[in-house]
Amino acid sequence: MESKQTPVTRDGLERLKEELRELKEVRRPQIVAAIAEARSHGDLRENAGYDAAKHDQAMVEKKIADIESLIRSASIIDDMPRSGPPTAVRLGSTVVVAIDGDEERYTIVGAIEAKPSDGLISNESPVGRALLGKRPGENAVVQTPRGQSVYRVVRIES
Repeated sequence: MESKQTPVTRDGLERLKEELRELKEVRRPQIVAAIAEARSHGDLRENAGYDAAKHDQAMVEKKIADIESLIRSASIIDDMPRSGPPTAVRLGSTVVVAIDGDEERYTIVGAIEAKPSDGLISNESPVGRALLGKRPGENAVVQTPRGQSVYRVVRIES
């Protein structure tokens, strides 16, 4: 069975590895301690602290498994060529766009590392898909819940 490759930047992969380390070395032991504390209170059938800790444990174990799977399927996005400026938006590009006269800066990343509040836009999002392949001066039309938005590519920084 062939597994799907997940595009990710080097920085994104390092952030995933750090999150995994935090879950395994910090969060998991905290939950084990919370379960032990709740057990010490006796009857587990009506022990809200125990139930909450077991729920947290299940969530953390699921998150660990998900991140391990993502890391196994990660495919590092090739670095942009160093000779000359980039000519079109691609995965890993940082692009400045004009939207209704305001400039915004986005980096197009794989879906697993997207964080729109930090300007990291997924290549699978409507904005990311519309920008891919565009060159400076070109427009990307994005369908949003509020209607269409036009993103004009001002420049590609990397």
